[in-house]
Amino acid sequence: MTSNETKTVAVIGLGYVGLPLAVRAQERGYNVIGLDIDSKKIESLKRGENFLKDPYVQENFPKYPISLTSNPEDISSADIHIICVPTPIDEKRQPDLTPVIGASEMVAKYTKKGALVVLESTVNPYVSEEIVKPIFEKAGFTVGTDIYISHCPERINPGDPKWDVTNIPRVVGSFDAKGLEISLAFYRSIVDAEIRPMKHIREAEAVKILENSFRNVNIAFVNEIARSFDKLGIDVKDVIDGAATKPFAFMKHYPSCGVGGHCIPVDPYYLVERAKESGFNHEFLKLAISTNEGMPAYTVERLQDALNEMTLPMKDTVVGVLGLAYKANIDDQRESPAFEIIDHLKEHQCTVLTFDPHVLDLSSEKSLEEILEKSDALVIATDHSAFKDVLTPELLKKHNIKAIVDGKNCLDRDLFLQEKSFVYKGIGR
Repeated sequence: MTSNETKTVAVIGLGYVGLPLAVRAQERGYNVIGLDIDSKKIESLKRGENFLKDPYVQENFPKYPISLTSNPEDISSADIHIICVPTPIDEKRQPDLTPVIGASEMVAKYTKKGALVVLESTVNPYVSEEIVKPIFEKAGFTVGTDIYISHCPERINPGDPKWDVTNIPRVVGSFDAKGLEISLAFYRSIVDAEIRPMKHIREAEAVKILENSFRNVNIAFVNEIARSFDKLGIDVKDVIDGAATKPFAFMKHYPSCGVGGHCIPVDPYYLVERAKESGFNHEFLKLAISTNEGMPAYTVERLQDALNEMTLPMKDTVVGVLGLAYKANIDDQRESPAFEIIDHLKEHQCTVLTFDPHVLDLSSEKSLEEILEKSDALVIATDHSAFKDVLTPELLKKHNIKAIVDGKNCLDRDLFLQEKSFVYKGIGR
């Protein structure tokens, strides 16, 4: 392989994973081609319109322009192909590998001999062996001889000012020693952190699934504890913070109205389904998934309890849902529990209003003042700074709010409990 200055890297899929990676590779001296089948996205990027609220991309996208295209023929010169397409679940909660298959077929059709292909999309173990590798073999390539295939699961935390594509440690697995060597050299050239080689590509696939299943299980545990503590009259946040004073063998996870994003609520399904094919039933993991998926409904139950205390019905109550994004201060709505909360509120015949300062195009109201003025009750579904730094008991009293459910436990509980003109409830507090 040639030096960085003459290597060409094609990044397939310019979303939350692919775009930062493409910019970083360009910054480090590679010639980068960014491909996305969404031609409107490509045209927008060509105009300099960066859709990601990612600090690294916002700063560096204008400095290190990449070649942008929606034509797959343009990637034929690439020495390295990085596949960064989504791996969603369908309406039946089954893994959907269609984007991975399509991207792999595209690369297999247009790549050249000697190229490296890296799958960054999160997949279950065996996808590289059973799906990706056969696609390239069908196209006439011999893996490990004239094409090299590796897996380096993405690690992106959207909106994080500290950890980004430049400094998050990574793991890499490949089908052969040379493929692993080339992959390690590439990632070590663009990431200022440890790049850990895995003994097998299957292990690299399993790393990301384990990471997110670990978080799913631990969040499910504290969500169950929160529901228990609601019955026992114990503030779960205080208890978790107290337990965290132990300097070993405890890791803080907090309960909330639900789990969102492109990883934690999705990836465990990939492991559950693939393990089932091999004859193993993930009972514990399935229980964790079920627990977390029940939190939006439980949040609405908390609102019903609050309204009952105020002798108000759910039916026809105007409920303002604050937040549509799955996490604070970004506009990403993937798997956001807010939409499940909205559906449950409508099932209870509530009138639902919405406001998210980062997702105004989907918000029914265009300001916090507007939704407060129109609402009888509130549910905080996203802990945006625009909510937790602004909402006060006095403001809720001024707008005659009768109940508030803090689905992210982001408000000062003790302060809000002092006000008797409305009922405050959190999740486990």
